[in-house]
Amino acid sequence: MKNIKILHWIVALAAISTGCDTDLQPYTGKSNETALASFSDIQIATYGNYAMLVAEPYTRHYLTLNEWPGDNVVQSGADGDQASLAASYLHIPTMYPTNDFWAQSYKLIYASNLIIDRIDDGVSAELDQLKGENLFLRALAHFNLVRLFGRPYTQGNGENPGVPVILTPDPPLDVSRNTVKEVYEAVIKDLEKASNLMTVEKNANFASRETAWALLSRVYLYQNENENAITFANKVIESGRYTLAPTDMYIKSPTLVPETNPETIFNFRHTLADNKDKNAVGSLYYNDPATLSTGWGEYYTSQALMDLLMQHPEDARLNFITPHYINGVLQYRGTSPQYFINKFNWQEGIANLSSPVYLRLAEMYLNRAEAYAKTGKPEAALQDVNLIRQRAGLTGSALYSTGDLKGHSTVLEVVLEERRLELAYEGHRPGDLYRNNLPLVRAYPGLHGTDNFHFRVEPTDPRVVFYIPEREINVNPNLSQNP
Repeated sequence: MKNIKILHWIVALAAISTGCDTDLQPYTGKSNETALASFSDIQIATYGNYAMLVAEPYTRHYLTLNEWPGDNVVQSGADGDQASLAASYLHIPTMYPTNDFWAQSYKLIYASNLIIDRIDDGVSAELDQLKGENLFLRALAHFNLVRLFGRPYTQGNGENPGVPVILTPDPPLDVSRNTVKEVYEAVIKDLEKASNLMTVEKNANFASRETAWALLSRVYLYQNENENAITFANKVIESGRYTLAPTDMYIKSPTLVPETNPETIFNFRHTLADNKDKNAVGSLYYNDPATLSTGWGEYYTSQALMDLLMQHPEDARLNFITPHYINGVLQYRGTSPQYFINKFNWQEGIANLSSPVYLRLAEMYLNRAEAYAKTGKPEAALQDVNLIRQRAGLTGSALYSTGDLKGHSTVLEVVLEERRLELAYEGHRPGDLYRNNLPLVRAYPGLHGTDNFHFRVEPTDPRVVFYIPEREINVNPNLSQNP
């Protein structure tokens, strides 16, 4: 791990909050004290920290490493992206997506620490807000790291190795891995403090009190602290700041500037200047069928997910899939039907421009539903599930009741399937399976690794988590490797 001491960013043009494009460039010619001398300096540096989420090593790798090990997306053929090793579970310690995501995450943590350390509590509401935003960013970075490199909390009650928790601007170079439990404790502490410090209702491009509550709901759900997951989901829902997008808006949501979507709680805001084009995650999933020139389009909706959605052809979530037909014939790559995914495309009319959503209101209802299902409140769980299904245009016999689970054996099974349908491609599915001690089952064609037609991964498999990047262990032998 590298010790990054100077992290100052200059914002040219206007700030993101004005809706204008930004051009963030690193500047390392000043000491920390000089770079963070005024409120304006701290504000600018905080914009720079948000910009780290928008960088390709963060957004793209966050989405691929958290989604491709699941069963919503299928790899259709060989490619040169080492994130495909996540899809096939053929991980190596030197794969660049994990290397880059680790480095970018700790860069964000270090930069957030500089600001957190610089601000005393209670000096002003404005400074408290910025400190809270950086506490949120630090918590987000630690949590996303431990999800990839530490085993699910529910395995061993958090006692397995996690990732180093870095809470100071100048930590030692020989840090060791904290336990998963210690990482969660640090994340929760940061989010609780952040929620108390932040008092400004900023839009979904920035952290706010409700943003911290939303992430707390997710963290507690992963920790199996279900009552707390309900509590914080309720706080977000009852805040009145967010509403489920109407069905017609929901269908168009990938094309919208995200802060105009009433459902979005927090997103990785990409402006026109941030367009990664064919390096964007949307390019991996989509290629305009009319021209076949906009992207790579090599990862498709899995046949299993497509079959679930097609149980109700009126399901609005089918609009996030663009099947590739030529003269009425569905096209294939290898053995995989080309069900292009368009959930990360066409923002502001640009083919591969997208501001991926990290937290949204639908997840809060589904977090609450899962926690209700696990705490003996089946009617309440199904009420939340049905709310999400109704927004997707489903009515009547497509809705659930405790007396009619549509062939599912438990209410929890219903909830997890609804999470799969609603949150598809957003980086939830592998975590939903493994934290609930469920296996990954791919009984459909695709490049799955050892068996391209019947592939199964148990939740206790070593490759449920990734290797610690080899280059980090080479620099710091105190970092133990995952088996």
